Amino acid sequence: MKKYNPNIHHRRSIRLKGYDYSQAGFYFVTIVTQNREYLFGEILDDEIILNDAGKNANECWLEIPNHFPNTRLHEHIIMPNHVHGIIEIVGANQYSPNQYSPNDRAKNISPLRSPSKTIGSVVRGYKIGVTKWFRKNMENEFPIGQSIWQRNYWEHIIRNEKSYQKISEYIINNPLNWKEDKFYTL
Repeated sequence: MKKYNPNIHHRRSIRLKGYDYSQAGFYFVTIVTQNREYLFGEILDDEIILNDAGKNANECWLEIPNHFPNTRLHEHIIMPNHVHGIIEIVGANQYSPNQYSPNDRAKNISPLRSPSKTIGSVVRGYKIGVTKWFRKNMENEFPIGQSIWQRNYWEHIIRNEKSYQKISEYIINNPLNWKEDKFYTL
């Protein structure tokens, strides 16, 4: 493996420069499995059939507001090799990492209950939760060090009702359109 060289190894950020990702709003996120591997189930007759890993991924998604009280969940779908969902951040700017003392942070705050209230911390917490399940339940197939997820995630800031409706329909209809989906592979 080559040693890191900042002159040639630089990643372009896919985030909107200068945007505060902790501010209230709606965010459409897509999280993809490593190598687009089908880990969560399959599409049969235009419907997602979740396996145990997919059921866990769905449960972890539904748990997000318990770990991030500044969130509300909207439409989401667990697909064979990716997750789509709309997460609403509410009142996030009232939270501050400075509210917690160093002792609180060390003793009482898990990685899933982070004082950070950005959409990135929510996605990171979700990925950690799903990965922990894989490590515990599928240790032979996914030993420590093997990634479940692709690095990063894709997000879109939803700015109006028309965009929200279009994205909601896309999420709901994702299984119907599976064979045309960019994440579909044979």
